[in-house]
Amino acid sequence: MSDTQSDGGDCTEHRTAVTEAEVEALVRGICFKTGPPRTLGVELEWLVHSLELPQLPVSPERLEAAYTALRAVPLGSALTVEPGGQLELSSPPAASLMECVDTVSADLDTVRSVLAKDGLGLAGIGHDPWHTPRRFLHEPRYDAMETCLDRTGPAGRHMMCTTASVQVCVDAGHEEPGPLGHARRWWLAHQLGAVLVAAFANSPLRGGRPTGWQSTRQLTWTEIGAGRAGAPPLDGEPRTAWARHVLDSPVMCVRRENGPWEVPDGLTFREWTRSRSPRPPTRADLDYHLTTLFPPVRPRGHLELRMIDAQPGEDGWLVPLAVTAALFDDPEAAERAYRTVKPLAERALNRPAPHNPLWVDAARFGLADPELREAADTCFAVALEALPRLGATARVTDAVAAFRDRHVARGRCPADDLLDRLTATDPPRSGPAGGARTAYGRKDIRT
Repeated sequence: MSDTQSDGGDCTEHRTAVTEAEVEALVRGICFKTGPPRTLGVELEWLVHSLELPQLPVSPERLEAAYTALRAVPLGSALTVEPGGQLELSSPPAASLMECVDTVSADLDTVRSVLAKDGLGLAGIGHDPWHTPRRFLHEPRYDAMETCLDRTGPAGRHMMCTTASVQVCVDAGHEEPGPLGHARRWWLAHQLGAVLVAAFANSPLRGGRPTGWQSTRQLTWTEIGAGRAGAPPLDGEPRTAWARHVLDSPVMCVRRENGPWEVPDGLTFREWTRSRSPRPPTRADLDYHLTTLFPPVRPRGHLELRMIDAQPGEDGWLVPLAVTAALFDDPEAAERAYRTVKPLAERALNRPAPHNPLWVDAARFGLADPELREAADTCFAVALEALPRLGATARVTDAVAAFRDRHVARGRCPADDLLDRLTATDPPRSGPAGGARTAYGRKDIRT
């Protein structure tokens, strides 16, 4: 969840009220910037734990001291902090896969070095296996978000405070049809997205115990509801579908310069433009509204693929980045990926992601699902053929090949490794944090 956003500044354009028609035109114009795919980016979220006792919560004071130290060091990527204290690195747009890899790798080395001085480390897990949601950031935005999301149950607090992901950003694509056309890439992102959920599922635990889902993080997003975390239908033109979705999605909050922000119940942006109450919406309100929608694929000029769990190991994040880049930006690989996942669309039953059977099965079963395993096996083979054409080094191709051999070829995902460690020990017993002590020892979690 990378949603730190300015309030639109003092620009008169941003403070001028907008009509329904103006909103539709603005969304169509700003959310799909089409052209030849040239850039790539990645946003990495990490849970931050004590290296010595990862099952114990890190105090807010300790986190703040560590983050203050991090802000003093130069990084090529943007560093932000999520509501629960998760750390996020967002790469600048890169002209190639290896430029992106090199920038983020150097930044991660720096971040790990600074954190280690305070006995802290980064954990690549999609959902915190121990801790209940606890908010680190107390700001009007997150106060309003919590109030809004609490109306649909506890999933919102888990999403805000205990989840982490790898978000891959690819260009929207050409206006012209074909494997690199924006309509094809929009469709591919939603169908291939289920394969990425299954292959990289890495969050089977909550409260130290299995949830029955390989990606509890994806389950959490599903539970938030379609209005906030769902995709639009895929049977129409992407710009039109997304603009309609933006207008018909509920407003999270009406911001105030002074005092708590108002959190309306059920007010859509379309209704706000028509009623102009409690005050007329502005361009800045629209910009902000776009950051409060959390679909699995979010168009922000480029396409932000948000469905991948955070990955274990120092280089685990390389694999989803490389595979996604290959399947989107190499024309031959994109066409083969499209043909591979097209039969899976029948299982979606024409229902938007992630609230359809295909995505639910991907999150629940991972690659134990035979069709998803077959699709993942083909997609990884295609990606490995394409990566040298994208200039990938042996470090990247070896990481992808190792993941394929360890997981995809065996119908497994990283969540299976976590569950193996859990079942290899005695049943959970009470731990010092009042939760469950699991097989996640100091060595295992330090990723």
